[in-house]
Amino acid sequence: MGMANDRDISKFLSYVLRHAPQEIGLTLDAGGWATIDDLLDRAPMPLTRARLEQVVAASDKQRFALSPDGSRIRANQGHSIPVDLGLTPLAPPETLYHGTHPGALDAILAEGLRPMSRHHVHLSPDVETAKKVGARRGKPVILAVAAGEMGRSGTLFFRSLNGVWLVDHVPPTRLERLPD
Repeated sequence: MGMANDRDISKFLSYVLRHAPQEIGLTLDAGGWATIDDLLDRAPMPLTRARLEQVVAASDKQRFALSPDGSRIRANQGHSIPVDLGLTPLAPPETLYHGTHPGALDAILAEGLRPMSRHHVHLSPDVETAKKVGARRGKPVILAVAAGEMGRSGTLFFRSLNGVWLVDHVPPTRLERLPD
């Protein structure tokens, strides 16, 4: 088997660190951290520490974090398993953005943004980032979120290490579709 490409390694890391560590016999601590040595031992593809660090550094959205001492790794967000990312609530900017696909629009306008299989709704700080997120399934639809109003009325917002904003739910009254 040849060297796995960055994308395959990134997908593997996302899967085991966000959703199914038990599938490779990996244990995550309460903060979602795994020991890098354990991960390398159990990876189903040839993977060295240098290659792992290269993929983490090159990840376009900084999906992963290495501990300061370099012994552990975790996903920065997107978990479907319970982890405590140790985030502190932060006052959000006035407007945040969410990129989605046209097929999801009716449900969103009826129910608002819900986390679905994740712990939080993910919001982007700018339209460009939201477009990239929304474009994963075709032409993106961009929604503006009245985050400042929500924050002032008591909704907690968090910002993950890679700049993505997290919130439990956005009601439809706080959403506005931007013109295409």
